[in-house]
Amino acid sequence: MDDRDNIAIVGAGLVGCTQALFMAKLGHKVSVYERRPNPKTSQIEAGRSINLALSTRGISALEELGLAEKAKAIATPMFGRYIHTEHGTDFQPYGANNECIYSISRANFNLLLIDECESNPSIDLFFDKKCLGVETAKNTLQFEGDIEAGKQNKSFDKIYGADGAYSILRQELMKNERFNFSQNYLQHGYKELTIPAINGKHALDNDGLHIWPRGTFMLIALPNLDGSFTCTLFMPFEGSTSFKALNTNDDVRQFFNAVFPTASEIMPNLETEFLKNPTSVLVSIKCAPWGYKNQILLLGDASHAIVPFYGQGMNSGLEDCHLLYKQMQKPGKASKKLFSTFAKHRKVDTDAILQLSLNNYVEMRDSTANPQFLLRKKIERLMSKKHPKIWMPLYSQVTFSNIPYSVALQNGQKQSEIMDKIMMKKDIELVWDSEEVENEIVDRMLLSV
Repeated sequence: MDDRDNIAIVGAGLVGCTQALFMAKLGHKVSVYERRPNPKTSQIEAGRSINLALSTRGISALEELGLAEKAKAIATPMFGRYIHTEHGTDFQPYGANNECIYSISRANFNLLLIDECESNPSIDLFFDKKCLGVETAKNTLQFEGDIEAGKQNKSFDKIYGADGAYSILRQELMKNERFNFSQNYLQHGYKELTIPAINGKHALDNDGLHIWPRGTFMLIALPNLDGSFTCTLFMPFEGSTSFKALNTNDDVRQFFNAVFPTASEIMPNLETEFLKNPTSVLVSIKCAPWGYKNQILLLGDASHAIVPFYGQGMNSGLEDCHLLYKQMQKPGKASKKLFSTFAKHRKVDTDAILQLSLNNYVEMRDSTANPQFLLRKKIERLMSKKHPKIWMPLYSQVTFSNIPYSVALQNGQKQSEIMDKIMMKKDIELVWDSEEVENEIVDRMLLSV
């Protein structure tokens, strides 16, 4: 990639626009194709705009592009979780040193990135351009309507697929021999709801994420700048407590009054939103290889879609672009194995964050209200404050650092084994902050290195 390449990116979402900006930064000519209309001039689809949690990995990518502060300006900092149990509300800080993540609207963030792409002379954006496929031998893309209009397939030096979990480019690559692919749907789905602002102000504390954990299902709420909260209900599709069981206004309101009373009382539009907004699926995807030769490469959800329970779907996609950009700046960047080498190493980490995300769903909907879990987290935060060089909680490794996901997973497994033993100590509730417990954790950590 020593010369200026003619690059195509399929997908103008968060990952596609970010990749376009990085490629333009390297001096390449970039064309971005999006099947949907331009969101700046069309109505955004309602009911699917789950707020995103922007954290260190995503912020690092944006800092490289000079966009971190612009993104933070349209986001709301969250310093921890407000856990709403049947008995009251408990606040759990995310980090030991007042760290925060940022609640940001997917739609507003995408508009910011589109504006940046449109203002970049090296980037052309094309909306309402549905990609029908790729001819790998010639590295050409075919778009809907081009053949009827007498247009030839478009040829490029490099093609990046950032077209999401149901990627057309990935479907084309699956036709190649020895392409491995798997997808898994959870038995749980999600539905977007809203807690509106009251006289322009938030109805709940706006410095954290709110969770109503209820064992096999949960409700979460993330603050918006306009005083509202974007809520998401995660629950099974079928069963006695499920989306299928809630069919009428009375069903919905009675259910929320019974299990989420503190939320129900501030959701005046609950019934209308619940019955109108779609119930969406939760899918995870793995595939390999992520590309074809050194010509085509999949990024973000197109190559590694994950469930949203660690808030890392967007962040991992932006990190893909950032890591690839840094790799391209190193000696040997023109290697014919650049794409395959990058994807092989990156897949280890994206497999790890998928596993971490699945594990975190159980923690969020169930463990966060458990007294033993809360005590465990208090001990971990104390250790992190006193011994930051040897103990960083798993959540902090994933969310507030750029430690590879696979390394964080391994570290977390070691820490979990140590904490399992510590929590079995007699009267741990009384001695949790004692010097004896502290020394034992330090000794066990040093032995595990």
